[in-house]
Amino acid sequence: MFLDVLRRRNPGFVEAAQKLHREGKIPANAYVIDLDTIERNAGVLKDEATRLGLKIFAMTKQFGRSSSACQAILRGGIERSVAVDMACAKATHRAGLKLGHLGHLQQVARHEANGAARVLQPDYWTVFNETKAREAAAGAKAAGRVQNLLARIHAEGDTFYRGHEGGFEAADVVEVAGMFDSLDGGRFAGITTFPALLFDHQARKVLPTPNLATLTKTAEALARVGRRNIEVNAPGTTSSVLLAALAEAGATQCEPGNGLHGTTALHVVDDLPELPAMLYLTEVSHLSGGKAYCFGGGFYIDPIFPDYDVKAIVSDEPTVAAGALRSVEIPPPSAIDYYAMIDATGPGAPKPGDTAVFGFRGQAFVTRAYVVGVSGISSGVPKVESIENSFGETTAWPIEEGRA
Repeated sequence: MFLDVLRRRNPGFVEAAQKLHREGKIPANAYVIDLDTIERNAGVLKDEATRLGLKIFAMTKQFGRSSSACQAILRGGIERSVAVDMACAKATHRAGLKLGHLGHLQQVARHEANGAARVLQPDYWTVFNETKAREAAAGAKAAGRVQNLLARIHAEGDTFYRGHEGGFEAADVVEVAGMFDSLDGGRFAGITTFPALLFDHQARKVLPTPNLATLTKTAEALARVGRRNIEVNAPGTTSSVLLAALAEAGATQCEPGNGLHGTTALHVVDDLPELPAMLYLTEVSHLSGGKAYCFGGGFYIDPIFPDYDVKAIVSDEPTVAAGALRSVEIPPPSAIDYYAMIDATGPGAPKPGDTAVFGFRGQAFVTRAYVVGVSGISSGVPKVESIENSFGETTAWPIEEGRA
């Protein structure tokens, strides 16, 4: 799926990553990021958001909060991040992005609220209940600030991933807004949900969810009682081509994630303005029973598509040729992905040490993979800028005495 798009739309990236691995400059089990392209994509998204009057916050969990990728996004014109959890907030803060949005999807734990308000100073802070609103406001008051609070809302018929539920009844939003405003250190700033847009497999398009209509109706209800110019935060499947639909529905904020590296579901079916900028690279370890076992640790396949024949480019030299493609068996999510098994039958069978390249809609932050940022690919002079873990922290690779 995504590997086909990589081979066709950014082959130089694939070959540069393979070459760097062959030269021993990047590790196996690594999400590799084309920094030139992610900077370009950020510029495309930022320009369209600006045209539509949307605030734009970068979601960084998919590429493991890589510091070099955050800096590339900043160069592309996006100055703020959205933090899906506190790990994202801390990593993007270290990398130089301002914090645009905290508390969504994961709320802030009680004893982290004061530090978040004082050190991270988010522009907007989403809360799911009165207790969390009071914690955020108290932290802001202690820091000498007034915190803009967003209410996570829901209504009957809205769509949520299992485990993502929570928030205020949309019908109660006027009372919720008044409660926020009554808090010393807090103020009502707007509303949010997730997801507002989703890829529809049958239509092969990204369509609005019922949640987006809930946001629109709720904003209208607030306007009827005099609360105008509120923030409407509408995250979901995001490409520059979808931002106009969000703006038309009344959104004021967008939060591209996979769109930054060209790996939303829509990027598989259409050639969109954003180019693919992330791949997963690993290495063949050994052969057994007609299979070539490659090192794992990063095999998270986001289940946005039905099961399909996963393939990898397996080679001892840089190539995107179809002849280098091999089918791969990935361990199920219930198993630990120490290895994946590559078909090793027929001519040109993989060998230990060969490079294997995959195209995933990655979620590096839930894996054990390295995250590698590479600059200079567009100019033919690739350079490794960072090798980090999925918390955006520099990691010792290769291992050396005193740097274990």
